[in-house]
Amino acid sequence: MKRTAENKLKVVAVRVDPAIERRLKLLADATGRRQSFFLQQLIENGMAAMEEAWLPPAVLAQVRDGTLPAKEAERDVTPDLFSDLFADQDG
Repeated sequence: MKRTAENKLKVVAVRVDPAIERRLKLLADATGRRQSFFLQQLIENGMAAMEEAWLPPAVLAQVRDGTLPAKEAERDVTPDLFSDLFADQDG
């Protein structure tokens, strides 16, 4: 698939323990793939389990059926990744 502005991949930075980074580098070197390939696989394969463990049922249902509303404006700093999702769930 050709990347366009609409389906452009986003960059996410994460700090990991040096031992994890060494294991990731070894895996990449041994297979000839990039570290980002394996990180993408980890995220894609683990996302559903994380969502099921951490999201309220109503939000999880929206994620699964694709009806979760998009954010209107991106913020430079997000103190809590899910704060906007749970705002209407509290009361």
